[in-house]
Amino acid sequence: MAAVPVYPWRLAPDGLATRRQLRAQGLRPGGQDVAAQLERPRRRRGPLVAYLYEIEQAKPVRPMTPAKRAALAKANAARRTCPECGRDAGYIIPTTLGTCVSCAYPEEQRAA
Repeated sequence: MAAVPVYPWRLAPDGLATRRQLRAQGLRPGGQDVAAQLERPRRRRGPLVAYLYEIEQAKPVRPMTPAKRAALAKANAARRTCPECGRDAGYIIPTTLGTCVSCAYPEEQRAA
């Protein structure tokens, strides 16, 4: 396995992009290996790493199919539905609470 070139933050050569940058251009890595990586130093921890891919080898993003759109809508609805009261909370329920805010803190809701 060959070593991957490492570049300092913001000094990568042209023709390389991160996954987010590819996605903004309507592209995806398409199965290619990581071409390089960026490293941004931090004071107390290890450096932040961003993997880079070659833009020329990137493939277009696959279009959203009706079945995939329906599955995504169903998954998002499940994340908004409170398992305790069964209502749509109108927001994604935090995993730290596990229920909507009304069910997690009922005494505070009555006082308000």
